[in-house]
Amino acid sequence: MPEGYCHHTMKLFVMTDLEGVAGVMNSKDWIYSTSEYYEHAKRLLTEEVNAAVRGFLAGGFDEVIAYDGHGTGGMDAELLHPEAKIMRGYDRGPDGWKIYPFGIDKSYDALAFVGQHAKAGTPNSHLTHTMSWNFLDTTVNGVSIGEYGMMVLSCGELGIPVIFASGEKALCEEAAALCPWVITAAVKEGTIPGLGNDLDAQQWENYHQGVISLAPPKARQIIQQQAKLAADQFTRNRSAFKPLVLEKPYTIITKYRDSKDGNGPARTVTASHAQSVSECMNAMFRL
Repeated sequence: MPEGYCHHTMKLFVMTDLEGVAGVMNSKDWIYSTSEYYEHAKRLLTEEVNAAVRGFLAGGFDEVIAYDGHGTGGMDAELLHPEAKIMRGYDRGPDGWKIYPFGIDKSYDALAFVGQHAKAGTPNSHLTHTMSWNFLDTTVNGVSIGEYGMMVLSCGELGIPVIFASGEKALCEEAAALCPWVITAAVKEGTIPGLGNDLDAQQWENYHQGVISLAPPKARQIIQQQAKLAADQFTRNRSAFKPLVLEKPYTIITKYRDSKDGNGPARTVTASHAQSVSECMNAMFRL
């Protein structure tokens, strides 16, 4: 090593979810803590995370922190790659939940996703929603986004770019449309067309259940390969991966479906913030 050389520790934040994982086939049987195959689904996600971690480490990252982003938990910590760390939880301030940016800060070099699903209202997608089944659409300054876009924008204002996303095919297309530089790995594909905008929350949950999934071992092989590619490209040319930033001020408009499970009637909610897209999102969730 040359005299005076100082190695910069490369640190990666991986946001995870359960619905975009290969082998997770429907909502009733797989994604809830009461589901018959819930523990199996958690193992499937954790092994996809492990595949991604192997790729990221081989491509130059030193530290990988995986955020368990599924509502009731989606990862099995005992099965996690020994060189990775698991993270969960966010602030509850005096004004209520402060969800975004999920604990990420400027010490991270990049953002990645594993097991992610597409945004609400996406045709030919699988288990599609934004935060919950009662979201119809969310826009930030007129740009329609889902959970992927919310996190990417939150990281963008910290100067952190997204480099990788794995999940269903529709999510990979959504990710690339927002961030053309992102490297993706599609592991399953929804088979049900249509927007479903006329459906209530309960009907929407049951709408996009059709899927063709890769076998989990094949999915992991592709994830590891693409994660290494993303890490290789990022370490060679960071400037090719750009933080996603929209012009200030920020206005978020969320349209909700009618819901019979306590989430209320169809309605539209608007939140604004002059400086921070993360704070704008947090304000929306408190309305």
